[in-house]
Amino acid sequence: MRFPLRCTLLATAALLVLPLWALSRLPRPRAEGLGRLLPHAALLQSFPASPQRQPPQLWQQRLPAASARALWQQQRQLWWQLWGRDGAGGAYLVLPLPRPLRTGVLPRPPHSLEVDGLLVVAANPLAERLLRDQLKTAPRPQRGLQQRCLAQLQARQSAFWSADGLAAMAGPLAPLFLTMQEGCIALTLDRGGVSFAGEAAAIAGLVAPMGPAPVEWGAPPAPLDSSLLLQASGRALEPLLRGLLARQLIREPLVTAYGLSDDDLRLLQGSAFLLRLRPQASGPFHAGLELVLAVPGPRQRWDRMLEGIADRLVAGGLVPNPAQPGSWQDGEGRQVGGWRWLTPSPNHTLLQLYLGPDPRPLSGPWTQPLAWRGLQPLQLQARPSALTRLGLLPEMLPRPLLQADQFAAVAGPFERRDSAPSRLQGRLELPAR
Repeated sequence: MRFPLRCTLLATAALLVLPLWALSRLPRPRAEGLGRLLPHAALLQSFPASPQRQPPQLWQQRLPAASARALWQQQRQLWWQLWGRDGAGGAYLVLPLPRPLRTGVLPRPPHSLEVDGLLVVAANPLAERLLRDQLKTAPRPQRGLQQRCLAQLQARQSAFWSADGLAAMAGPLAPLFLTMQEGCIALTLDRGGVSFAGEAAAIAGLVAPMGPAPVEWGAPPAPLDSSLLLQASGRALEPLLRGLLARQLIREPLVTAYGLSDDDLRLLQGSAFLLRLRPQASGPFHAGLELVLAVPGPRQRWDRMLEGIADRLVAGGLVPNPAQPGSWQDGEGRQVGGWRWLTPSPNHTLLQLYLGPDPRPLSGPWTQPLAWRGLQPLQLQARPSALTRLGLLPEMLPRPLLQADQFAAVAGPFERRDSAPSRLQGRLELPAR
């Protein structure tokens, strides 16, 4: 009898173990409705469940108090927060359809709809109806960048933005980010702050595959001290100037008021640069702006450009400072800007332009050619909380960014024909709580 008993035990074990093993090999259930929502999102964020904490503010705003507590305690998967492209109605709460709602144990929240296994709760009836109408259109399948962003939103804490979302957040600064109109980043939180990594593209719905190898982040740069509000550098100004020069309101004054030709603008766009913003404790300026350009080859073209600018500054009422060539004053004798040539070493010529008071002399590694040869496509450092206090950042930027003590990021490479996305990587240092 032992042999049949042994076979029976083995068969029973197999019946129990094999299905469990097969289930473990299957991919985790995906939030399929997220693919229908993504095309209508200006911003879309995913968050991990933390049932041991109090329900987030959005849950308390969108759900009845009892339902918010009960559903939050049962939440074990990712949930999402979505802002529509029209900007009306506030954020939508999105979560996997809870079992108590499917079985009728809890009532459906007001202003809610079901989207392929997801519960979407709007702020009001208008926002609910607007989203219902938008979802009636047949969705286009996500491909390329959007497909990768969707997979990331379904798997971990992440954020996706479209051009509408970027414009809403960045406000007047949006033209500086024309190369990053649509993208997503994965977020990693720790006690000191938030690290992020992802990709972005200059056009919506880019079908191109993942870009070249990730940007080499290396060791995080040293934090900015109190003498600087912002520092940016890069191999070329073109990624920053592209959006500005695409606007007639900006390009036309550069041509008519300052005499810059198309060749001059191309020369500027192709120059490696260092950009700094310094706080000013007194005077008419909140901050002084400094732009240092690495000048390849002869200076003649640059000299002609500066001479043309000088003629127009005089015609506009500014006065050269006799004690400092290249420096300009207004009618009240206040210094408003200028430029100077720097030659810190043979065959290494720099042009320093500035708005506001005369900046400090260039020093340290930036005087060495090696620092300029090792530039990232784009690197940005800032002290966001200090910029916020001076009113120099748009109020619609995410609150953690506005409150951060330090921000550092690298981006690139940037394809001139926008044929591939750019990689992003960086970190926010948040104040201790």
